[in-house]
Amino acid sequence: MKVTRAALPFPPLCQRLLPGRLAGLSLALLKATALELAILAGHLLLYPTGITAERRGPSAPLPSPDAAAQLPTETKPPVVLLHGFIDNRSVFVLLRRSLAQQGRQQVESLNYSPLTCDIRTAAELLGRHIEEICERTGSRQVDIVGHSLGGLIARYYVQRLGGDIRVRTLVTLGTPHSGTRVVPLANAHPIVRQMRPGSQLLEELARPAPGCRTHFVSFWSDLDHLMDPLETACIDHPDLMVQNVRVSGIGHLALPVHPAVATGIRQALDAERTGAEAADHAGGLTVA
Repeated sequence: MKVTRAALPFPPLCQRLLPGRLAGLSLALLKATALELAILAGHLLLYPTGITAERRGPSAPLPSPDAAAQLPTETKPPVVLLHGFIDNRSVFVLLRRSLAQQGRQQVESLNYSPLTCDIRTAAELLGRHIEEICERTGSRQVDIVGHSLGGLIARYYVQRLGGDIRVRTLVTLGTPHSGTRVVPLANAHPIVRQMRPGSQLLEELARPAPGCRTHFVSFWSDLDHLMDPLETACIDHPDLMVQNVRVSGIGHLALPVHPAVATGIRQALDAERTGAEAADHAGGLTVA
């Protein structure tokens, strides 16, 4: 999938002031930074709307065994959206709308407490939420989209708590799978320490995971200011069925908002691949 970027307004001037490759990078970084600031401003306005837990309407009655046999085979599992550090479900307003417009009938955004101090505890809570969703909707599995820390919580649930039974596809957006070194002063927070390279939690995720049934799709940005190094947002594990998707031209906050990324997420959730096919396609998609 290739999405062409819009032309920049003053390339000749920038090319005169800077060498060619550096000029292109600087312009892309400037544009991405401006977009990040705009998204941050909008998100701050929406943030209060996502503080409380999502209100769920009455669930449809579960189908009878005879009716279940007549359900269409293309019925899609519920999608669970999981936000990042010091955030809430309001970050997914646009992505949720995009998924609903493409036929996802069941999309739920989960909040975990901003006071959460352990990724393992958050993963256990996620597991209980998913069991409740499956029981309420009659679905055997769910798909998960996790932004930043949310992707790491979901991955721990899948790999270490047996969640691969319940999670068909896990999509992560700017998640520090190998740990990030950004903002050293933030180490005072225990969850930040768990997201550092070499942490005990990341060592647990690096352990063998034979037979893991979940498909992983990791979107990582080449201008993500919270990933250091940038490639930490890729998943590199020999036992996992992984597709790493490079996103060019946008930053960390734009990943759950950008329409091109939303298209990639929908395609990832709709794809049905075997483990070998997923490996063959790893790194094969670029959103520019």
